[in-house]
Amino acid sequence: MTDVAGTEVQVPTEDGTADAYLARPADGAPRPAVLCFTDAFGVRPTVRESADRLARAGYTVLVPNLFHRRGPAPVVELPAFIDGETRGELFRLLRPALEELTPERATADAGAYLRYLAGLPVAADGPVSLVGYCMGAGLALRTAGAFPDRVAAVAGFHGGRLATDDPHSPHLAAPRITAEVYLGHADQDPSLPPEQIERLERTLTDAGVRHRCEVYQGAAHGYTQSDTASYDEKADERHRAALLELLSRTF
Repeated sequence: MTDVAGTEVQVPTEDGTADAYLARPADGAPRPAVLCFTDAFGVRPTVRESADRLARAGYTVLVPNLFHRRGPAPVVELPAFIDGETRGELFRLLRPALEELTPERATADAGAYLRYLAGLPVAADGPVSLVGYCMGAGLALRTAGAFPDRVAAVAGFHGGRLATDDPHSPHLAAPRITAEVYLGHADQDPSLPPEQIERLERTLTDAGVRHRCEVYQGAAHGYTQSDTASYDEKADERHRAALLELLSRTF
């Protein structure tokens, strides 16, 4: 097992400093970089554990606080376990932060995170990979379209609202994406109905994006998040295998 060093870091952005979690092999050698976009609940113990697992596999992983304009993570108090009853109240509290993170601000932030990784001694030279969960899957797709020369691969899991009629819908980034894309959709996900999955698949195909989209049967939105009631151990294991396979092909 590779020893891992995990530290809290500060990333300069156009709108102040973003706190972030950085996980890397403890030997300090430059490793391929992975930029992780979290779900709306943000950086927390289970997310740090996931980053540590990736670092153990030989990667340098940056997990920024996407809502840094609201203060350090977590920007709202989180329970140890998020069930269906508390989920709605948490989203009510998070709504201002969600609305504040406009596509323009998210793209500017992503550029700052990529610049930070480019100057990090423990991150290998060259393009990075992106992984996103829930809302983070859409951010990953948009980032790949905005910075095609900096992104080699994109993985998104249980993403929501990926192919809507909104003029900023993530699927519209497809023509600018040069990275390979893997998407693991949740079967039981009202935020990504079959018609959106079909539109996303068609758009990626028409744009010539190398991609694979899979529907995880029986899995709910949030199936990778072990501190929530949506967690699905079997689907989570499948997601980890798919992510590592993508990263091994990329680097």
